[in-house]
Amino acid sequence: MMSFIWITIQVLIGYNLVFPMILYLAYQLRRSHGEKALASNDQYDYAIIVTAYEQTHLLNSVVESLLKLNYQNYHIYIVADNCDVSDLLFSPEKVSVLRPKEVLANNLGSHFYAINRFIREHDVLTIIDSDNLVHPEYINELNTYFERGFVAVQGVRKAKNLNTTIACLDAARDIYYDFYDGEVLFKLGSSSTLAGSGMAFKSEIYKQCLADVTVTGAGFDKVLQAQLLRKGFRIAHAPEAIVYDEKTAHSDQLVNQRSRWINTWFKYARFGVELVLRGIQNKSVNQFLFGVVLMRPPLFIFLLLSIVCLGINVFINIPMALIWLLGLLVFVLSFIIVLEKKKCNKEIYKSLASIPKFIYFQLVALYYLRVANKKSVATKHSSLNTIQ
Repeated sequence: MMSFIWITIQVLIGYNLVFPMILYLAYQLRRSHGEKALASNDQYDYAIIVTAYEQTHLLNSVVESLLKLNYQNYHIYIVADNCDVSDLLFSPEKVSVLRPKEVLANNLGSHFYAINRFIREHDVLTIIDSDNLVHPEYINELNTYFERGFVAVQGVRKAKNLNTTIACLDAARDIYYDFYDGEVLFKLGSSSTLAGSGMAFKSEIYKQCLADVTVTGAGFDKVLQAQLLRKGFRIAHAPEAIVYDEKTAHSDQLVNQRSRWINTWFKYARFGVELVLRGIQNKSVNQFLFGVVLMRPPLFIFLLLSIVCLGINVFINIPMALIWLLGLLVFVLSFIIVLEKKKCNKEIYKSLASIPKFIYFQLVALYYLRVANKKSVATKHSSLNTIQ
C-alpha cells in the first residue's frame, strides 16, 4: 500500500515536468492548422480601465501611451484608489479620473467602480495596469479576435525593464507562461490563461461573469477565467496585442508579489479540478486542458518537489532516480525551446544562473503565505519607463 501511495505521489508531481513538452509536441503537429486572424474592420467602442493603488507616478506615461493608440473609439477610466490625484490633469474628452471616497484595495472593486461610471455604454472593456505601456496597434489586434466571435482576449505582456537579474528572471517566467499557457493552449483548442492586464472582454460578458462575485485579495483574473470556461467560452490569445509590463526588479517586491500569487493558487486550484470534470462530462477539450493547467502548482514548487523525489530515489531506487533526472532534463529543454523561439534578450540568458536565488525568494514568499494579502495589495515599482 505504501509503495502504491509513493508511486502515486511521484506521478502527480512528475507529470508537471513533461506536460509542457507534451503540449509543445501536440502544438507542433497542429501549427499549420491554426486560425488566421481577420483584418480589423468594426469600430468597437472601448472602455480602457487603468487601476492604480496608492501610486500615481507612472500614470502620466500610461495615459500618454494610450493616447497614441492607432484607434479613435475609446475612453480611458483611471481608478485612483487611495491616491493623490492633484497631479493627474488630462483632457476630459478622452480621460476620466475617478477617485473612490472609500479605499477599495481590490482590483475587481476598482473595475466595477469604473463600469458604474461609464460615460456611455461601451462594447468592450480592456484592463491595463498602472505600470503598463501599450503598443499603438493594441486595440486593432484585439479587434481581429472579437470579429471572429470571441468574447475574451488575452494579449501579450512583454518586459518593459530588464534592469536587474530578478527582472530578467521574472521576464523569463512570463515568456514561458505566455507560450505554454497562452499560445500553445489556444492553438490546441483550449483557452489562454488570463494575466491580470493586457486583456479585453465584451463588456456585458464581463459584468455577467463577475457582477455577483466577491473576490478578496488577489486573483480576480483566476475567478474570471473560471467563470468564462464554465459558460463554455474560449479565451483567445492575441500575440500581437502587446502591453509592456514593468517586471519585478527587487527581492522585497518579489516576495510580496509572489506571496499573493502563491496564495491565489492554493485558493483557486479547485477550479482546475472542476473544469477537468466538466471537460470530461461535456467532451470539451477547452475545459479539460484548461483545468489540467489550473491544477499545476507554481513552477518553483513542483521543481523543488521533483528534486526531492530525485534525491530520495538515489538512495532507494536508482532506475526511478534516472527517470526523475530525465524528467528534469525534459523540463529544462521545454524552457530553453521557448527562450529560443522568442529570441530572448541576452540578459535573460545571463540571469538563468541565478535561478536558485530566485527560488529562494519564492520560498520566503511561501513562508509569508498566511499574511500574503495583508503585506501589500499592489507591487510597488520605481519610475523606470524603459522598454527593452
